[in-house]
Formats: sequence, C-alpha cells, structure tokens
Amino acid sequence: MLPLLARTILASRYLLAVFFLGLVAALALYAVHFLGKLLKLASGVVSLGEEEFLIAVLHLVDAALIASLVVIVALASFDSLVARLQREEEEEDLRWVSRTDHSNLKIKVATAIVAISSIQLLQVFLKVDAYPERVVFWQVVIHLVFVVSALLLGLQDRIRRQGKET
Repeated sequence: MLPLLARTILASRYLLAVFFLGLVAALALYAVHFLGKLLKLASGVVSLGEEEFLIAVLHLVDAALIASLVVIVALASFDSLVARLQREEEEEDLRWVSRTDHSNLKIKVATAIVAISSIQLLQVFLKVDAYPERVVFWQVVIHLVFVVSALLLGLQDRIRRQGKET
C-alpha cells in the first residue's frame, strides 16, 4: 500500500504541468496586450508629449519584466518539480534553468518585483501632482517593503550557502 501511495503522490507532480501551461497561455495573452500598447504608442508617437511618451515606454518595460518573471517561474518550476528540461543538444540554452533552485528562484522573483515596483514608483513620481500625498506615501512604503524583503532573501540565501560550505 505504501509504495502505491508514494508513487501516486510522486506522479501528482505532473498535475503542475496544467498550471505551467496556464502560465504560457497567460503569457501569450499578455503578449497580445503588449502589442496593443505598442501599436497605441506608435500611433501617437508624434502627438505625445515627452513625459507621456516616457510613461508609455515605462509601461512597456514593466510588461517585459512581468513577462520575463512568468517565463522564469514557469521554466524553473517545471524543471525542478515536474521534469528536467535539459537535453544534451540544448545544454547551452537551458543550463541556467537547471541552476535555478527554489532559493535562487525566490531571489529572482523578489528582484523582479523590486524592479517592477521601481518602475511603478517612477511613473508616480513623474506625475506626482496627479496623486494624493497619501497614495505616494503608501507607494513608497510598499516599494521599501519589497526592497527590504529582497535584501533579506538574499542575506538568507548567502547564510545558507555559507553554512553548506563549512
């Protein structure tokens, strides 16, 4: 009975593939949304003021960071939890995936969240007059929480790696 239960639980990891395929589908939809934003920017490139143009470009950068985050999470999680992606012929292309463990993935996600939050905060600062002081304050506080969290995750990982070396 126990070996059957263990095999069943181990096989359940393939159910995660549904979630990763969902992330791929969401990424495809997000790419369509991104193209819509890009076309809107291209159609108004001459009429937009410099500040509005910069904010639109920052939205595109933000979208690229979010898309990259989805790819990193999907690839690294699939590789570590479902099945290894690395093949001999693809060794160079996917080598980084096999080196991304859960600790490394947490740091990559935290770093991406800080970068996304930074862009959001920059957008607020560019139009600070349009936002109530309370909103700006909380945007800064939330960003600082993300930064401190990322730093603590990095410190935790460094301590863990040093503990393994000794």
